[in-house]
Amino acid sequence: MSSFSTPLWAPLVPKLPIRFRNTTILSVFYRSDRERIARELPPPLEPGSDLAVAHFYHMADPEWFGPHFEFALQLDAVLPATDVRGAYSPLLMLTTDGGLATGREIYGQPKKLGQPRLEVRGDLVVGVAERNGIEAVTATLPYKQKTAQPSELTALFPFTTNINYKFIPDIGGQPAVQQLTARSFEEVTVHECWQGDATLEVRPHAQFPAHRLPVREVVGGFYWRVDLTLPFGRVIHDYLKTE
Repeated sequence: MSSFSTPLWAPLVPKLPIRFRNTTILSVFYRSDRERIARELPPPLEPGSDLAVAHFYHMADPEWFGPHFEFALQLDAVLPATDVRGAYSPLLMLTTDGGLATGREIYGQPKKLGQPRLEVRGDLVVGVAERNGIEAVTATLPYKQKTAQPSELTALFPFTTNINYKFIPDIGGQPAVQQLTARSFEEVTVHECWQGDATLEVRPHAQFPAHRLPVREVVGGFYWRVDLTLPFGRVIHDYLKTE
């Protein structure tokens, strides 16, 4: 068998890398409660700060999956006694089964299906993360009023390195894979980047509990368009080998 995924004759998960072209992103950085962030991080991860970021994506031309929308909530996290710092993902939502399966099976991302969207309504950029008919997260940003440098986003914290908790049980229910993984985008080309005063609202939702990380202060909002390559990642902590 040579297929990387199943079904064998029509695999759902691609063998990476794959290219995402013309991806538009609304990113809103905010301060939450450091102690709440710490509770969401699997040990031994620790908060890098009190910052979180909500990303709303329109994947206009990704290989393999086709156009779709995605939402990601990420937390500034560090792995003690290492140089690893990045964005830990407690919640993700998207509209495609291929992206969902790839994120969960390869990286361990906690992806769920939903109805996230990113759109321009007149002079306003609007991002929504909706599931079960409830808008769990909503963000807004004035449309293209002030240019920004891409370095201004990563200066807040290095979110381009994504950290995830990967857990896969074996057929008997025991852990087969239990890891912290990390992945960094490659061949990134930013075509445009804009910033402005953003708003961010989170609402209680039992099946998508972004409200566990309340918004205390919005730090900044960015609207940007990018091409990037999605590669394989690496294991930064293996629970089964350290027990």
